[in-house]
Amino acid sequence: MPVDVRLNAILDPERAGGRPLVDLARAVVAGGATLLQLRDKLGTTRRMIDEARALVELLAPLGVPLVINDRVDVALAAGAAGVHLGPDDMAIEDARALLGPDAIVGHSIKTLDQAERVPLELIDYAGVGGVYATLSKDNPAAPMGPEGLAAIRAVLRRRAPLMPVVGIAGIEASNAAAVIAAGADGVAVISALSLAPDPEVAARTLRGLVDGVLAERAAG
Repeated sequence: MPVDVRLNAILDPERAGGRPLVDLARAVVAGGATLLQLRDKLGTTRRMIDEARALVELLAPLGVPLVINDRVDVALAAGAAGVHLGPDDMAIEDARALLGPDAIVGHSIKTLDQAERVPLELIDYAGVGGVYATLSKDNPAAPMGPEGLAAIRAVLRRRAPLMPVVGIAGIEASNAAAVIAAGADGVAVISALSLAPDPEVAARTLRGLVDGVLAERAAG
């Protein structure tokens, strides 16, 4: 079954506005988040496993999968649904071998060359970006914009017609519709959810925008 990537909420303790991650997760899922990702670049391995286990306990009854950014070991220890990898992380082939055929493996794709070379048969969705400028991650490359996303998406769909594509970086209510209109099947969001005054309302707004453009695409 394809991964529902319509609203991928990324949880990062460094960009949580002081809120506990479990509280943030509860709020964004109530607002319509369909996939959660835990990203913790600064914490210890033990802290990350504890965070992940608490999130799995919350999300499992709700049917919302949790993937772990970068850390295959944490995903295994915490019983998470899978991982999201970047070009500099563990090789996709190794992650799939460790996690097994049923795990979710997402992968960040930033260039047309990567889109041509990534073993798409081993991943479940592609995160494409950075679409817009963002303060939540150090990204020396210029934003690709919706046009860049559309070009990468075309390569991915030529190679794997059913591959879900997620727009990543700098996405918020003012530009989410443009990302979906460019061909993405969903958006990955950090600050526009976790730093919002009401993360549940922010998630509901974003989910509504995504669903609206997807419905127009399906009808067109």
